[in-house]
Amino acid sequence: MQRIRTRPQFQAAMAGAIVAKTPHFALHRLALPDPAHGRLLFPVQDTWIGVVLPKRWAKRAVTRNSLRRQVYEVSRAVATQLPQAALVVRLRGGFDRQQFVSATSDALKRAAREELQQLLARVSRPAVGPAC
Repeated sequence: MQRIRTRPQFQAAMAGAIVAKTPHFALHRLALPDPAHGRLLFPVQDTWIGVVLPKRWAKRAVTRNSLRRQVYEVSRAVATQLPQAALVVRLRGGFDRQQFVSATSDALKRAAREELQQLLARVSRPAVGPAC
């Protein structure tokens, strides 16, 4: 699994379709070009993952960093089931600060992790079972 790091990579992936939504997150997906065509933005045929966490929805840096870690942790756990594409997880709504007072609380991490697992499960490749 590769991380999206450059602005052009993010712009290209964000131009892709939104393939899944949860109350707080949206998942953008861009199919990677086939190996026959030159790949400038995504040189490796692999799963590329990026995170966009606007200050509008997560004002504190500690919240954004905690959510970013959760995204990468969950995506690493299901990496073998993710498609070979550029995926960007975007925060599309804020978590209630009355309910989640601390940005590093276990409750916030658990809530974010559950939503991210649902989000990534919607684009996961089906597991290959034994042939009958």
